[in-house]
Amino acid sequence: MQLIDDQLLKQVSKQAEENQRLRMNYNFHEALDAPAQRLLNALQIGTDLPIHRHQHTAETYILLQGELKVLYYNDNKEVTETVILNPLKGNHGIHIPAGQWHTIEVLAPDSVIFEVKDGPYTPLGSEDTLE
Repeated sequence: MQLIDDQLLKQVSKQAEENQRLRMNYNFHEALDAPAQRLLNALQIGTDLPIHRHQHTAETYILLQGELKVLYYNDNKEVTETVILNPLKGNHGIHIPAGQWHTIEVLAPDSVIFEVKDGPYTPLGSEDTLE
């Protein structure tokens, strides 16, 4: 059993704060080639998430704590939609369709999402990031 509690969120947030990238994953799946990728993703203000897409899988975020801005883009790198996630204000998560360009801006320290997407894990290629 793995309980997702305040202690675990605090632990992963602390690791993110100490990480040069200002984010840290805590995987629940046992291997990178697992058919379902389930993880906590702790994000600190200032983390740099490139505009990217996942061509072969949708992904779902449920924000457990903090506040995030999710931005959608078109192929010309123009913002087409934004949404603020904050569970204290009633916006708990978002489902991002496969192929949708997106990024996240962290608005509150110690923000943590529960993230789900189809596996296996595939690193982003140059065709899946907007420069």
